[in-house]
Amino acid sequence: MTVSTRGPQASAWASRSFRYLLGSEAVSLSGSAVSTIALPALAVLKLHASATEVAVLAFVGQLPNTLALWAGALSDRYDKRRQLIGADLAAAGALVTVPAAALGGVLTIGQLYVVLLVTGAAKVVHDAAAISLLPAVVTPKQLQGANSRLGAASSVADSAGSNAGAALVGAVGPATSVLADAASFLVSAVLVWRIHTPRPSGRSAEEGRRSLMRDIAEGVRYVIGQPTIRTVIAALSALSFGLAIMNTYWAFHLLTTLGVSPAGLGVIMGVGGVGSLAGALLAPRVAARIGIGPTIVAGFAVSPLAQLPLLLAGPGLGWQVTLAAALTVQLFWATASGTSQRSLRQTLCDPRFQGRMQAASTTVTAGSRPLAAACAGALALVLGVPTVLAVGALLQVVPVVLLLASPVRTLRDMPAPTVPAAVPPAREGTS
Repeated sequence: MTVSTRGPQASAWASRSFRYLLGSEAVSLSGSAVSTIALPALAVLKLHASATEVAVLAFVGQLPNTLALWAGALSDRYDKRRQLIGADLAAAGALVTVPAAALGGVLTIGQLYVVLLVTGAAKVVHDAAAISLLPAVVTPKQLQGANSRLGAASSVADSAGSNAGAALVGAVGPATSVLADAASFLVSAVLVWRIHTPRPSGRSAEEGRRSLMRDIAEGVRYVIGQPTIRTVIAALSALSFGLAIMNTYWAFHLLTTLGVSPAGLGVIMGVGGVGSLAGALLAPRVAARIGIGPTIVAGFAVSPLAQLPLLLAGPGLGWQVTLAAALTVQLFWATASGTSQRSLRQTLCDPRFQGRMQAASTTVTAGSRPLAAACAGALALVLGVPTVLAVGALLQVVPVVLLLASPVRTLRDMPAPTVPAAVPPAREGTS
C-alpha cells in the first residue's frame, strides 16, 4: 500500500506546535550560517591559521557527530523539548566566549576547537530531538508538506544568515559577528519552550532499569532490518564522506587560491541558498511529477557534476558567478532529494525508533566527517588542496551507484505509514 504524492499536500501550518518548531529551526540555522562565514574568516584572516590548522578545525567540528547514537537513544527515552532547550542554551554559552576572548586579546585557535566541540555536541542532541519530534506534532499525511516547509525555512535561513554573516564580518569583524549565532540559540530555546506535544507514557520498571547501550543496540538492529531505510542511509553516508573531504578546504580554497573575499564567499553561499529554497518549496511537486525514488536519485546524481566548475575555476568575477550558479543547481536538487528521503524514512520508521533511526543516519553520515577531514588534511600534505577537492568530487559518484542498484529508484509514491514492527532479538549474552 502506498500514499500518493500526487495532488495537494495536507497542510501542517494549522499546528501551532509545528509553527514554533519551524521558527526554532529557522532562527537557529540562520545564526549558524553567520558562524559558517565568521569562524573560517576568523581562523584564516585574524588568527592566520595554516592549512593543517584548518583541517583540524574541520575535524574537531565534526567529531561530536560520533555521539549521535547516544543522542538518538536519549531522544526516544526522555522529553525531546527539554533536550532541545538544553542544547540551545549550551551552544549559546559556548559561542559568547569567542567575542569575549577576542575583546580581551586572548583568543586562540585552541579556543575555537573547544567552542566547536561544544556547539557540535549541542547540534547532535538538538537534531536528534528535533527531527524525531516532527512526527509527533503533525499527522502522517502532513509529513511531506511539513518537511517541505522545514526545508524551505532552512534554505531561507541559510541564505539570510550567509548574507548577514558577510555583512556583519565586514561591519563589526568576525569575532563580534558570532554574537548573532549565540542570540539565535536563545530565541530558539524560547520557541521550543512553547511547543506542546502529548505527554509521553510512563516508562515501565524494566525500561527504567535497561541500559542506554541496550536501547542503542535495539535501534541499530531495527534500522539494519529495514531495507529501504538502510539503503538510503548508506547512500547518505557515502555522499557525506565525499562532501566532507571537499568542505574541509572549500572555504580555504575560495579565500586563498581563488582570491574570494569574505563578502564574496557570503554572496556565493547566499545565491546558492536560492536554489535550496526552490528545491524545498518544489519538492512535493517534483516528487509528484517524477516520483519519490527518482527525486531522491536525482539529488545524489547532480552533486558530483556540480563540483566540476570548482575543480576548473580560477580567480575572477566570472568564475565566482559560475560557482554560485553551480551551487544553486546543486542545492536545488540536494534539498528536493533531502526532503523526499527524510519524509520516506520518517514514514517507514516505527514511531518507537524515530530518534534512534535518525541517530543511526547521523552516525554513519556526519559521524564519518571527522575521518574525512583527517583524510583531507593528510592528502593535502602530499597531493595539495586542488587534488583533495577532486578526490572528494569523485567519491560522490558512489552513492549514485548504490541507489541505482536498489528498489529506491523505482519507487513512485510514498509508502503507507508503517505499523509498529517487531525488533530482531538480541543474541544470547548481549544487552
